[in-house]
Amino acid sequence: MRSVSLAFFRQNPAHAVKALAVFLVLLAGGAYATNYSLWINGRNNPNAQAGNHADFTYWGPASTAAGVNKKSVNWDGFSRVSDQNYRVRDALDCYCTGNNWCYIAAHSAGNLQIGYALSLYGGSARSKKNATPNASGVCGNSDGTTQTGWNIKWVDVAAGAGGGSELANVGSWAVSDPLTSDLKTATARALYDHNQTRSKWFYMYAGSKGTLYSAVLPGQDDEAVAYHSSGGVSGSGGAGFCNPSDWFCNDLTLGTAANEGGKAKWSFHSVKFRDDGEALNHYTNGAWGGVVSKVRADMAANAN
Repeated sequence: MRSVSLAFFRQNPAHAVKALAVFLVLLAGGAYATNYSLWINGRNNPNAQAGNHADFTYWGPASTAAGVNKKSVNWDGFSRVSDQNYRVRDALDCYCTGNNWCYIAAHSAGNLQIGYALSLYGGSARSKKNATPNASGVCGNSDGTTQTGWNIKWVDVAAGAGGGSELANVGSWAVSDPLTSDLKTATARALYDHNQTRSKWFYMYAGSKGTLYSAVLPGQDDEAVAYHSSGGVSGSGGAGFCNPSDWFCNDLTLGTAANEGGKAKWSFHSVKFRDDGEALNHYTNGAWGGVVSKVRADMAANAN
C-alpha cells in the first residue's frame, strides 16, 4: 500500500479525522497482538518465586534465548497437580487471551500441568487479561469480555511425565512429596483425558541417557521417565519402548505413527525428538541442560 503524505491530510482534514478515528478504535480494541513463550517447570522447584514470571531459577540463566517474550510460570513442583494448576491457568489467562498468543514449553511434571489445564479447563470461559501480572502472577481484565479456552500455537514437552514414572510407583522419590502420588503411572494416566488437548499439538522430546539405578524404568529412559511417558504413548499403563538400535524392545516411533508393536500415541501428540545417541538425561542442571536443551533450541528458533 502506498504511503500517504502529511500534505494530503492537511489538504483533506476530513480524511485526517477518519484516519485518527480508525487508529483510536484499533488501539482501544488492543488490535496489536503479542506473542509469549511460557515455560512450565516440573518436579522440585523450591527456590523459584511463585507468581514471578521473570524468575528462571529452575531452568538456567534468564538471559538465554528461549522464545519470544519468555515467561516462567513457576508452580511449586511439590504439591498435587490439582492444587497448583491454578498458577498455570493464571499464566495462560495473562498471556494467552484476547489478541495475544502463546507458545508453551513444559518439562517433566509440567507436562501433567498443561495437559490437565487444557483437558479440564480448555473449554471453559476465560476472561481476557491485560498481560500485566501482580505479585501473585494474576493479571487484570482487559475489556471485560471472555473467550473459550486459550490462544496456544503449540506445546513443546521435554522429558514429559504425562504417563507417570515407575520411580513413583516403587517409592524411589520422597514419599512426603504429594506430587509423587500423581506421578504414579496409573494415577498420571487417569488424572485427565490425555487425548483432549483442545486440538493443540504436543511435540514430545524424549531423552534416553539412563543409568543402572533407573533399571525399574521399562525400555529406554532419561533417569526419571521412560519412553512410554516422554513419547506420549497411550494406554492405562507403561510399557517398554526403545531406540531402533535395541533389538529386544519395540521402537518408539517418530511423529504421530503408532509405535512398533501397534501401540498408539495420544491424540495430537507427536514425537519430535528421540534420543537415539543416548546422550541426554532428564535434568536441567540450572543450565537449560538435558533434553530441555533441545526444547530450548526449538523455542529459540521457532517461537517468535
